[in-house]
Amino acid sequence: MINKSRLAYGAAAWVAGMMAPLAAHATEGALGRPVSGTSVVANAGVVPPAPVWIFNLSEVYLDGSIGGSREVPIGGRTTLGIDAKISLTLATAMKVWNTGPGAWNFASSFTLPYVWTTVHANAVASGAAGSVSGGASDRASNLFDIYFSPIIAGYHFSETRHMALSFNVWAPTGQYDKNALANPSLNNWTFVPQVAYTHLMPQYGLAFNAVAAFQFYTRNTATDYQNAPLFTLDLMGVKHFGPWGLGVVMGTVQQLGDDSGPTADRLHGFRGHDFAIGPIVTYDTKLGGKTPLSFGLRWVPTVSSRNRLDSTATFMMTATLVM
Repeated sequence: MINKSRLAYGAAAWVAGMMAPLAAHATEGALGRPVSGTSVVANAGVVPPAPVWIFNLSEVYLDGSIGGSREVPIGGRTTLGIDAKISLTLATAMKVWNTGPGAWNFASSFTLPYVWTTVHANAVASGAAGSVSGGASDRASNLFDIYFSPIIAGYHFSETRHMALSFNVWAPTGQYDKNALANPSLNNWTFVPQVAYTHLMPQYGLAFNAVAAFQFYTRNTATDYQNAPLFTLDLMGVKHFGPWGLGVVMGTVQQLGDDSGPTADRLHGFRGHDFAIGPIVTYDTKLGGKTPLSFGLRWVPTVSSRNRLDSTATFMMTATLVM
């Protein structure tokens, strides 16, 4: 029989991981929706067997750049180098459905995100000839594209091995201006099939988690820019000391082809990849002795990157309540 109390903590962390892979620029802005090292969490592969509501509040902060000698496509133009600061707040509600006894459990979720971002470019190029003007800065603060998961299917191989399959959607509901450097939207639909796996070793206080996903983008109709599909893989190992957990997170984003469209073609497809690794601290407790509450804090600096924002200041904080 699956331990429902322990898996409730898994659900708390799992929601945070489902909501994390995003950012304020499309591949056009050298990042895309995923941020390496933010999609994997404690018990990422667990969907609890109990019909519960789960509420999550997450904050992702990134301060990154690309050197001034490299062209970066943003909107209907390119820039020579880019410096970007992004703060993203996500409020999520997930409903675990009453599916009765058995190895499978199902859930659905909805996220309302809010983004604050500033962008500075050393120089801006526009037009087919790529005429260059001076540096420019921009900022945006508004509701970001909404995110929802119509179906999340969890499978329990045993008390210690679990898997979660999900199909997730980003909808272009935020405001978008192709002439702006900073936008609270990517102006495209993004479809994200994802699989998460958890292996617990309670006798040693260890837990291992992995999250793999593909991201498929529709064309940005305002700029005629088509982002290529992305593959993401995040891994995490944590050692538990009572309610505390200390561990390591690593993640990578790999672009599976060239971007296309007039701007992308001029930049030879602007294909990118990155790798990030850093520490994580978690804390689990119970409100009133029975309501699970989980916290997490991680730092995942970029180790290597090409055509994606390089950041030594990527942080993620989460707080999740199971009711």
